[in-house]
Amino acid sequence: MRRLKTRFDRLRGEAAEAGMNTAEYAVGTLAAVAFAGLLLKVLTSGTVQTALTAIIGRALK
Repeated sequence: MRRLKTRFDRLRGEAAEAGMNTAEYAVGTLAAVAFAGLLLKVLTSGTVQTALTAIIGRALK
């Protein structure tokens, strides 16, 4: 019985540390939004739009 309690306590401790807490979610969300903004800026630049249009035009021919 003592072994079972020890194992249960260990598993409960591991579960308490699993996943991200609120601050980590906020930092992760902020990083994702910053990356999305950077990606949007790159994809809407004239050079990239011209290149993508050319690639799509060649693929459709």
